[in-house]
Amino acid sequence: MKVEKLVGERFKEKPSDYKTESHALMLRGGYIKQVSGGIFSWYTPLRRITRKIERIIREEMEAVGGQEVLLPLVVPASLREESEKLSGPVPGMTDEEAAVQLVREYGQSYTRYPFMIFQIQTKFKEEARPRGGLIYAREFTIMEAYSFHTSEEDLEQHYEKCLEAYKRIFARAGLPQVITVISDPGLMEGNAAVKFMLLTPAGEDLAAVCSHCGYSAGVDVAECIVKNERDHISEELKPVHTPGVHTIEDLCNFLGIPAEKTCKAVVYQKNTDDRYVVVFVRGDLEVSETKIRNFLGEDIRPAVITDDCGLKAGYIGPYNLGSEFTVLFDRSLKGANNLSCGANIYEYHYTGLDIERDLGKVEYHDFSKTADGCICPVCGNASVTISGGIELGEILQLGTKYTGALNMQYLDKDGSSSYPFMDCCRIGIERLAAAVCEAHHDEHGPIWPLSIAPWEVHICCLRPDNPEIKEAADKLYEELQKQGIEVIYDDRNVSAGVMFSDADLLGVPIRVIISPRNMKDNCLEITTRDRKISMKVAFDKAIGEIKALIDNAAC
Repeated sequence: MKVEKLVGERFKEKPSDYKTESHALMLRGGYIKQVSGGIFSWYTPLRRITRKIERIIREEMEAVGGQEVLLPLVVPASLREESEKLSGPVPGMTDEEAAVQLVREYGQSYTRYPFMIFQIQTKFKEEARPRGGLIYAREFTIMEAYSFHTSEEDLEQHYEKCLEAYKRIFARAGLPQVITVISDPGLMEGNAAVKFMLLTPAGEDLAAVCSHCGYSAGVDVAECIVKNERDHISEELKPVHTPGVHTIEDLCNFLGIPAEKTCKAVVYQKNTDDRYVVVFVRGDLEVSETKIRNFLGEDIRPAVITDDCGLKAGYIGPYNLGSEFTVLFDRSLKGANNLSCGANIYEYHYTGLDIERDLGKVEYHDFSKTADGCICPVCGNASVTISGGIELGEILQLGTKYTGALNMQYLDKDGSSSYPFMDCCRIGIERLAAAVCEAHHDEHGPIWPLSIAPWEVHICCLRPDNPEIKEAADKLYEELQKQGIEVIYDDRNVSAGVMFSDADLLGVPIRVIISPRNMKDNCLEITTRDRKISMKVAFDKAIGEIKALIDNAAC
């Protein structure tokens, strides 16, 4: 491939509207072109990168027994209704139903288990705020794998194999630093889940990570453990007139107290019957809707508090609260005293709340999101930090949810019928490419790992108008191609600055520079995109040195 013929433009200036470095660099480097919000066309460099990522994924999935298939993009409403997931013939965000339908007849005997199918397919998500280029796009490519088992033990063993396969995939793609994060499978998605995240400020997903022992979990599911210092004397519960005070911040400023000495009310409504759910949590913490949803076993939404519902917005507290609500207490309140909270009277709050004294016996559960400085549930140290990250994939143990709903059964040895256990693995293809770019770049452009780089070698021919220089560069280009080495060749009649700027944006790991100055010594210059290696090599030894760099993956 010659740069002169490469479709797409490269730009020196950053675009005016970008959210992440990978977004800016892929626009500047001629990798993508935006069609509309969250939808992109791909130029050749990105397609070459994603094909290599797909190859790595295929190899690792096949190594753990996967067989590649292709499921339909559009799933009929009748199949979705069988699992009661949703209705309407729409593009499937995930393909559990189609996967079960594909193998339902095949898997009628226990002798055919375990087995796994996987596909690489385009998906569409109605992302409300597509951002970050390929990281949070509306149209994207995903690998989905579904495995089927006759026992939970076998499912667990396969789950562990897939965990190791994922680690190999990310390491081979250039991201060995990806961490596994305990996640929430959701009400619809099964029994257990783990996500794979690259910790980076560019990501909008949040993980709680222990700097002491390495524990990691999504902030919505991570166990939140805080320690309350109980005051020696519990003050009297008394109302205080607090005009215009509606928020915890207002209350703290009005009373001159820290947020951890307040009791905050967060209100939801159940989707099934619109009943109100009032959650009380320590004022410096946030409520996890995931934990509330899982505790109740049903979906909820933020409440609309009306004048006649019995709740006083901005002044809701646990003392003398009506009995018609579902009331939940977060364990961050356990043992605390002298708290300030709403008085359930407009423009009034209580001070001196002692829940055990004033409310009697209450039941505490973990309903809050963990935060910086919380106690790690594994090692017990106050060493939890919240980090941003990009979710790159997940593994879910689905159990028999979908096989049961879609009536996929097999006959066991004794002739009894059972539903097979199922799990699901997913990886976002171009999101992984964007994450690699986030992790491996400098101010000039991407630094692609050799394993997924669009080309292995980039030849820069300086002064192609010089017949001797041009002949040497042409010869090297032809010889590298004969050796099966992927090479892009720049023989345009442009300045060295333009040529090197474009080379930086393409991010090819090995760069070969042929110039008049080096020609005088009958040599050429070999550098790596990460600037770690730079050497002058005689022409007759150039191929050997390049192959050695590729073989050793030194770049």
